[in-house]
Amino acid sequence: MFTDETHDLVGAESTWRKSHQETQESRSCQTIPLHTTEAETQSKVVLDDGTQTDTQDQISQTLSLDPDPSDFPGLLDFLRGVEDVMILELEKNSKSHAFDGFEVNWEDQNKTVSCTYRLQHPKAHERHLQVTSVSWNCTGSVVACGFGRMDDGDWSNETSYVSTWNLDRQNVNTKRPDVDIDVSTPVMCLCFHPLLPSVVAGGLYSGEVVVWDTSRTHDPILAQTGMSADTHREPVYQVNWVLGARRGEYMVLSAGSGGRVLLWTVDGAKAKLILSSGYALIQQQLPWSGSVSKTRGSTTIGVTSLALSPWDLDTFLVGSEGGLVLKCSFSSEMVAAVPPDGESVTLRAPVQFSFSPRGGPIHSVHFSPFHRNLFISVGTDGLAHLHSVLQPRPLMSLRVSDSYGFGVRWSPTRPLVFAAVTGQGLVQMFDLGRRSSRPAATIDQNTGGQASYCLEFNPKHTNLMAVGNADGSVNIWQLSAELTEQGAKETAMLDQLANEVAD
Repeated sequence: MFTDETHDLVGAESTWRKSHQETQESRSCQTIPLHTTEAETQSKVVLDDGTQTDTQDQISQTLSLDPDPSDFPGLLDFLRGVEDVMILELEKNSKSHAFDGFEVNWEDQNKTVSCTYRLQHPKAHERHLQVTSVSWNCTGSVVACGFGRMDDGDWSNETSYVSTWNLDRQNVNTKRPDVDIDVSTPVMCLCFHPLLPSVVAGGLYSGEVVVWDTSRTHDPILAQTGMSADTHREPVYQVNWVLGARRGEYMVLSAGSGGRVLLWTVDGAKAKLILSSGYALIQQQLPWSGSVSKTRGSTTIGVTSLALSPWDLDTFLVGSEGGLVLKCSFSSEMVAAVPPDGESVTLRAPVQFSFSPRGGPIHSVHFSPFHRNLFISVGTDGLAHLHSVLQPRPLMSLRVSDSYGFGVRWSPTRPLVFAAVTGQGLVQMFDLGRRSSRPAATIDQNTGGQASYCLEFNPKHTNLMAVGNADGSVNIWQLSAELTEQGAKETAMLDQLANEVAD
């Protein structure tokens, strides 16, 4: 079936290598020889030129060697002829006062005073609550107002509100606050923190001092005094923030009709205000003054207003129920002549100087932001008294109202201008530079004759002013350029006024 079989081999010679060698050619890829030439580019001639200032002789020669004197015939002779006359006239003008106070207005000026907002709290308005205090936050965008009562009535069980409006919002609802905090008793005073825009301190009719954080919607109370032996026993009429001993620390200063001025440390962790130091104002310990009679016993002086000096952190002023204005010192070491009543600190007597008393309570005092010695006060006598801290008697007294004066503030931009609110619902703007006893502007609040109790200038937008009224409204006024832009030599005029001697 199958058998092995062997066949002869068949071979074919390969010729690919031989054929490749036959067609191979050599080529070179080296760079061709470079041909170079040399040429000189250096300057053959060197020139020097100077940029230094020419000497006076060279300048004179340059000016006198006009290339074409025919263009300005006689100009040089004319200038030389009038040179002495022109210099004489310029010297006269430099000593003239003909244009004192003249300023060029490069932009259109706002010449009117206008009410930009009229803010109202519906519930407070229904209950006929009054605006007792207003305060701007540090950014100048938010205004807060406290509601309470300044008239007669039983306030002990009446609740009130602290409300804020952000005026930088695109659409401001004037009848609905952005933040609304319920308070158990009437609010007598408010003051925003100098650095924290949502933190505000307040004093209550019950004597409590409270710090709120308006950014906390559910529990806005950051700290409070509560009811203890350290707390005020009477209404708190003034609160302020003052620098503490530690860097960046701010403490709360409160003053009330019980004659106590108390300094509190904020303990946010425990939600408490802890008494750090305290002062008591006692009639018996007042420094001697021809206008202040000495009395026996330790009669307490009720505090109705307080002002901190922006020039001296140790100095503050208090206005009293009896018409006294007292200069006080935080560093006083004199122990107050009051029996201990359970306070955790020793009360000190801070009064250093007494000013001439007025005929009734001092509702407001304010230091000048432009002069360390000047302050102004208003009260029930209807007069604004301009004082120097160096003299007991006022430098001048201006009629603000035929009724009461409730609040006064210096302008933050005009050294000679201050504003006061009255029991007739008017805002009176005075310009001391006019040397007139009449106000420079009178703003009618349209309150139906009801009083205006408080006012504050905006710290950032200084042409804005907030005024709180007895009808429960807060008016935001935009002031004219005349009332906000500082004129020439205003500060010098204020210095001159401060150096006058009271009659």
